[in-house]
Amino acid sequence: MERTEIGSLGEFGLIDHLTKNIEIQNASTVIGVGDDAAVLDHFGKQVVVTNDLLVEGVHFDLMYTPLKHLGYKAVAVNVSDICAMNATPTQIILGLAFSNRFSLEALDEFYEGVYAACEHYGVDLVGGDTTTSQKGFIISCTAIGEVAPDQYVRRSGAKKGDLLCVSGDLGGAYLGLTLLEREKQVYLEAPTVQPDLEDEKYIIGRILKPEARKDIITFLGEAGIMPTSMIDISDGLSSEILHLCKHSEVGCLLYEDKLPIAEDTRLAAFKFNLDPTACALSGGEDYELLFTIRQEDFEKIGNTNDISIVGYITDAEDRAHILTKGGSKHRIEAQGWNAFK
Repeated sequence: MERTEIGSLGEFGLIDHLTKNIEIQNASTVIGVGDDAAVLDHFGKQVVVTNDLLVEGVHFDLMYTPLKHLGYKAVAVNVSDICAMNATPTQIILGLAFSNRFSLEALDEFYEGVYAACEHYGVDLVGGDTTTSQKGFIISCTAIGEVAPDQYVRRSGAKKGDLLCVSGDLGGAYLGLTLLEREKQVYLEAPTVQPDLEDEKYIIGRILKPEARKDIITFLGEAGIMPTSMIDISDGLSSEILHLCKHSEVGCLLYEDKLPIAEDTRLAAFKFNLDPTACALSGGEDYELLFTIRQEDFEKIGNTNDISIVGYITDAEDRAHILTKGGSKHRIEAQGWNAFK
């Protein structure tokens, strides 16, 4: 494969190359890439802003993460935070630092994923920065969204009696990561051995190409459901439940038998001698939405297959508990991702 050194273009040549095919999708984008800053006009709506860092060796491993998937994921995980505020994502700003082991073709592959995600979620890439790194690949993505005045949803609005809801299914990303890490170790010990991914397309897709649940925000809006609190599940369900309870000053009761776990995830957990419930509670990187709704909105959920009611909110002094399938009640402990351990 042809390799073009980044240095042959220079910083501005690289920026021109990577941004030459940008197509503006939102009326709120007045000026995008090309000036010292972007200009946005959100027409009286409130602006929501978030930022996420992805660092090689901490958040991703390029031994098994295709650059195109990484570009897509960098956008999706930021869009997920915008959705968790009940907002519509509109723009992103992307900063990259990379060492000289990356060629222009490698960055092109990464940006293929970025642009695919931008198209899928309807967001515009409006700026960013590039620089060198002594080691590895560092991605900083800022996402911007808009929401009607005072229609944003925080972590702090849950009330006693509210229903605890989860979108999609949980635990698959952790098991996909477990499989990829296993195959990495096999490769390091015996490079001639081909990876055995055991036809686990679903769980591998959950870790390499997660999806932000913009569709759930659209559904809630169309159904006339205003969540009382919301957070995205990036660090594991148990951690996110405790965040929500802390900020809302409430407790909750979670039902183990109500946890949404895909059959592919359940079978994969058994292969690894893992408990599917533990994977769902503590795995992380599912990027589903955890939210609460008023009891009177229950009927509006209807037969939506992609939203599960997994428990309800209680008084703060009751703390956060899970009721197991066997009828035992246990305190929920945060055992999800910790970036500083």
